[in-house]
Amino acid sequence: MMKFRFRRQGADPQREKLKQELFAFHKTVEHGFPNQPSALAFDPELRIMAIGTRSGAVKIYGAPGVEFTGLHRDAATVTQMHFLPGQGRLLTLLDDSSLHLWEIVHHNGCAHLEEALSFQLPSRPGFDGASTPSSLTRITVVLLVAAGNTAALGTEGGSIYFLDVTTLALLERQTLSPDEVLRSVPDDYRCGKALGPVESLQGHLRDPTKILIGYSRGLLVIWNQAAQCVDHVFLGNQQLESLCWGRNSGTIISSHSDGSYAIWPVDIGGSPTLQPSVATIPYGPFPCKAINKILWRNCESGGHFIIFSGGMPRASYGDRHCVSVLRAETLVTLDFTSRIIDFFTVHSTRPEDEFDDPQALAVLLEEELVVLDLQTPGWPSVPAPYLAPLHSSAITCSAHVANVPAKLWARIVSAGEQQSPQLISSASSWPITGGRNLAQEPSQRGLLLTGHEDGTVRFWDASGVALRPLYKLSTAGLFQTDCEHTDSLGQAAEDDWPPFRKVGCFDPYSDDPRLGVQKVALCKYTAQMVVAGTAGQVLVLELSDVPTEQAVSVASIDLLQDREGFTWKGHERLSPRTGPLPWPAGFQPRVLVQCLPPAAVTAITLHAEWSLVAFGTSHGFGLFDYQRKSPVLARCTLHPNDSLAMEGPLSRVKSLKKSLRQSFRRIRKSRVSGKKRMANVNSKLQEANAQLAEQACPHDVEMTPVQRRIEPRSADDSLSGVVRCLYFADTFLRDAHHGPTMWAGTNSGSVFAYALEVPAAVAGGEKRPERAVEAVLGKEVQLMHRAPVVAIAVLDGRGRPLPEPYEASRDLAQAPDMQGGHAVLIASEEQFKVFTLPKVSAKTKFKLTAHEGCRVRKVALATFASVACEDYAETCLACLTNLGDVHVFSVPGLRPQVQYSCIRKEDISGIASCVFTRHGQGFYLISPSEFERFSLSARNITEPLCSLDISWPRDATRARVQESPKLSQANGNPSIILAPQSRDGSPDPALKGADTPEPPESTLSPMSIDSATSADTTLDTTGDVTVEDVKDFLGSEESERNLRNLTEDEAPTCTILIK
Repeated sequence: MMKFRFRRQGADPQREKLKQELFAFHKTVEHGFPNQPSALAFDPELRIMAIGTRSGAVKIYGAPGVEFTGLHRDAATVTQMHFLPGQGRLLTLLDDSSLHLWEIVHHNGCAHLEEALSFQLPSRPGFDGASTPSSLTRITVVLLVAAGNTAALGTEGGSIYFLDVTTLALLERQTLSPDEVLRSVPDDYRCGKALGPVESLQGHLRDPTKILIGYSRGLLVIWNQAAQCVDHVFLGNQQLESLCWGRNSGTIISSHSDGSYAIWPVDIGGSPTLQPSVATIPYGPFPCKAINKILWRNCESGGHFIIFSGGMPRASYGDRHCVSVLRAETLVTLDFTSRIIDFFTVHSTRPEDEFDDPQALAVLLEEELVVLDLQTPGWPSVPAPYLAPLHSSAITCSAHVANVPAKLWARIVSAGEQQSPQLISSASSWPITGGRNLAQEPSQRGLLLTGHEDGTVRFWDASGVALRPLYKLSTAGLFQTDCEHTDSLGQAAEDDWPPFRKVGCFDPYSDDPRLGVQKVALCKYTAQMVVAGTAGQVLVLELSDVPTEQAVSVASIDLLQDREGFTWKGHERLSPRTGPLPWPAGFQPRVLVQCLPPAAVTAITLHAEWSLVAFGTSHGFGLFDYQRKSPVLARCTLHPNDSLAMEGPLSRVKSLKKSLRQSFRRIRKSRVSGKKRMANVNSKLQEANAQLAEQACPHDVEMTPVQRRIEPRSADDSLSGVVRCLYFADTFLRDAHHGPTMWAGTNSGSVFAYALEVPAAVAGGEKRPERAVEAVLGKEVQLMHRAPVVAIAVLDGRGRPLPEPYEASRDLAQAPDMQGGHAVLIASEEQFKVFTLPKVSAKTKFKLTAHEGCRVRKVALATFASVACEDYAETCLACLTNLGDVHVFSVPGLRPQVQYSCIRKEDISGIASCVFTRHGQGFYLISPSEFERFSLSARNITEPLCSLDISWPRDATRARVQESPKLSQANGNPSIILAPQSRDGSPDPALKGADTPEPPESTLSPMSIDSATSADTTLDTTGDVTVEDVKDFLGSEESERNLRNLTEDEAPTCTILIK
């Protein structure tokens, strides 16, 4: 008979208040490079830059820490963006020819980017009363007239419309049609041909009433808007791509589809100009690709810059993505690895200045942003303090290190500066410096480590809003690959014409897929590190401040233990280099441990105080003493039927027949067991219902939901021997005396606990004696349903997690309670369970899958500090499920605290990439190049807080469309304080001492705000859902109610009690 458990009426109001002081969900900031950028804009007065994306996101960046985001209602591509200089307003054009005006608005002390107005160019009626095709009114180019409040819109049909920017309303009787332009063109030039679409509109630098118009056919016209007439005509015959004024407005530069550019002298009045003064094909004489955009910038020191994109020889280099920079006799062809979106120069824009004097060139590519310093000889690249391409090589793993000691931080920064000397000058030469970052200095330093497909590990400063690159570690130099051959080929090609120069760091190609980094661990107190890869390589590294040349010790561990009947069918191991090797300053390898078979490493853990490293693969786990450079333990976890583990991740050999057989066997088993159970339970269920109906059950007492039936997993499932987690702890295992232990959890629900005999270090000494470490199997636990073990943690007598190595011995953390009884927390994919130690008897458990119908994907123990009391904090268990929900449980009671919807359940890659921090924050990939940062803590929040000095025109109207906050903010809660200006343009002094504004109430809601880029970057799948899961999920009316409660449109609640 089914059993129902009743709980107390209502909830504890004090506990609910405490929850609000401890927990709050925020999506705070997006780190990395915007996914699929499509447009670029720069405000030379405010020194801020905007990037638009294909998903409709608008992201504005200034100085490091100054950034905020908006999102269009429709997920349409942003094709063009234009700042209203100095006003903090942005005009965007989408691919559906709609215009949108964005403003930085101020609400209750906080500000964010908000869409103020939108506009759609209406269809124009034809002679027969019908509307012209929409393609003729499609906007091709936008120009903000220098006078301020007017925009010129060029269209596909050749017409030019004028728009009042403040209201986004068309100005009547000012439309310029192509027929009116053709009246000023000689008859022989017309020849019955249309002018084509408007390709370019450029404003006169000194006279805002004059506009330079370029048509696709090649005709150039200077239009006088005040006199409503054509001032001058340039009769070009080559298809036009772009236009640019010279600084003195005495010359015009045009680029064309045949790879040529031309310079036209401006002679107002007189007859039309028939030929340009200069016309050249820089990469001719063979056919070349079009020059898509060209810029002309003059210098006070003499000469000028000509900067253009495209124009490469079509046959030889037509597939290259290049920007050419030409000054006098110096030509540099910047060769990028991804498509060019747009570029601009940072130069003087004041009308009274005679020279441009460009300082920097910024090039937006599809995968990165590259900035060049044009004032330094050689035009070197300027490292970006943010917007670094996280995916320069595909990210394969990530880890977060909190509370990094200042000494280690300085050593890592120093190693990065020696690696890239230009990092030292990047802060002074970075040209995008608008706004002021008002956020306080972080109380602790946080490192984000990302492992990549090419064998590199990158270190990022994750302490604040700007994710700053610090240092890059490469492991490829230890192994023999083909990279030297490719480098020599590339060097030979650079000596030829054109003078290519490789620029940028985006390189999606790996020399060898076996180099891929799978797991990373760092000891922040000893500066020792472990990097494990795809071919079973485990590297132990140590930080060195100076370059060295030394050999690396190599050891192998056979995890199969000479088992018979197993043959490895996967990739070969990597061949290490022999002899002394040069290593730059930074992390240098000391020991290489090779797992055999060379399968991908699935779990690692490092204990620097004991000089031990543990690692696991799909075949078993091993323990290695890197001080003595000798193996300690090897254990095979393979099941006799587990043949799939021998094929490796790079093998194409898959047993389809076996997979289908197992699937049908599982379905058949569930049907048979379901029929038997229903036959036996049906009569008893009727009796139970009758008895419950007779009982007087009060209406205000709630019952816990019926648990789902969980089918035990078969012992011979594929990959059952995969080691999922490893853990070191100083605890009680065999008797009442504590000592070093090692724990391992597998994919089949097995937990192995080993007692270690580690020689104790001499008092005051860093290293332990050279005696051998011994390992003895102390306990072995098999979970009932054989669910994979995700994480293991030991709790001390107070129920707190044990400190990290060296924390207790160096008085860096509170010493653990070794008097009371310890407990071990084992988290599987289906439930959390606490066992007492050393008896290993069950103490508490919470069946997450049975109650919530989801499976655990990521688990971490985090400390949540109270907002109301600085001295109060709780350690809780945070877990991410396959449905994308984040649950927080108390420790060691395992009582549900809060639940938030964080990631869409279809975003499999985002769920798999999630990493929690020790202080209640987390990161996950919303695209290959972006991390979304979120916070579960009400106190520990990292979000933008900055000021921006803007000047509004006096007659600017502020009418806004009605919209929801979800549409106006794409990435959470960027808080930006506006600094109102006085009449002279200086910031208002009344706000200098103002308190930091509180975020609006909407930002404190537990419901998440969708990411601007998450719509197009996930796989079309629903995760690990089987037939049995669906049956169990829909088995009763109570389960159907639970299913409705799991929808994304309702706020999640925690109403389940555990005994």
